[in-house]
Amino acid sequence: MSRQQGHLKSDETKKRNLLKKEKPYVYEKIMRFDEKVNSGESIAILQFQYDYTCNFKCKHCSVKRFQGKKKGRFFTINDVKELSRQADEMGLAHIVITGGEPLIFPDFDDIVRAIDPQKFYITSDTNGWFLDAERAKHLKSIGVDKIQLSLDSLLATEHDEFRQKTGAHERAVRAIDAALDAGLNIIIQTVVTKQRVKSKEFIDFLEFGKRKGIGVFVTYAKPVGPWEGNFDVLVNKDDMGYVRELEKKYEVFTHLTPAYGLDLGCIAVKRMVSITKYGDVMPCPYIHTSIGNFFKEPLKDIIEKGMKIKYFRKYINTCLIAEDRKFINDYVVKIYGKELPVPYSEIFKDEDNTLLP
Repeated sequence: MSRQQGHLKSDETKKRNLLKKEKPYVYEKIMRFDEKVNSGESIAILQFQYDYTCNFKCKHCSVKRFQGKKKGRFFTINDVKELSRQADEMGLAHIVITGGEPLIFPDFDDIVRAIDPQKFYITSDTNGWFLDAERAKHLKSIGVDKIQLSLDSLLATEHDEFRQKTGAHERAVRAIDAALDAGLNIIIQTVVTKQRVKSKEFIDFLEFGKRKGIGVFVTYAKPVGPWEGNFDVLVNKDDMGYVRELEKKYEVFTHLTPAYGLDLGCIAVKRMVSITKYGDVMPCPYIHTSIGNFFKEPLKDIIEKGMKIKYFRKYINTCLIAEDRKFINDYVVKIYGKELPVPYSEIFKDEDNTLLP
């Protein structure tokens, strides 16, 4: 399931020591991660898609087909409290509030309160449009620990065109400084395509992050959402190797980068699950198949079910949904055109040898 690293980077050690001081209960849960991984348990970050309301219409939006009205139950603040309770009992330690654009949710503060900042490390995704100095200080004051800010080019025209919002770049850069001044941990999340990965612009982008003293999280392009069937944007193993080499010079990382002293490879289920507004639990934000619904069965049972699928239990040193063409052809293409998320029983079959004994 994993390859132990046994050591932490200096910045990880610094952040862990700060967490021990500010959120000792969360720190204690993280210190048990090695034990949990060794026993075959998930240490999943909960990527929580509380709502899909957004002020942008990004060209690559992976939740585009989740947006709009849908029949059925959806999360309330009381449901968030129950999610927090169950996740805490499982020893999970990190929840990412996402959407949509979280900073336009009218009940954002209630969500944070329901999660309980003393029990979880809390990250909020944002496009930065509404993150000014005052809002950043407020987020810090209510217990948000980290901002994951979307930025896709140093060129304002390119970023704004990609995000289909004039002024998006200017506000995103403003948001970076606001978060830093407020004492929030912040990383830049950027989408990298085949066409961008070895470009000069990407190197300039990493230099920008280096000057700001913040990390850059690379999200490889995925053939989902508006990019269903767009395989031209996908990276290959050589491209991913190139990014791994860049990790030696820059504070750049992907979900495959070892963290907490652990090398888990693909982190789907074992290190991350996505929970939709309607309670469906997906292996990751981009594999749009439901392994269970939070409103119908316990989170623990759902994640244990997901851990039995071989692709999510064993060590895989690639991004299944971004690079592994066989996985994409065998499992992702099956999802195209169907109502999302598709039940896992329709995608992963016993006869496909996807379940471990």
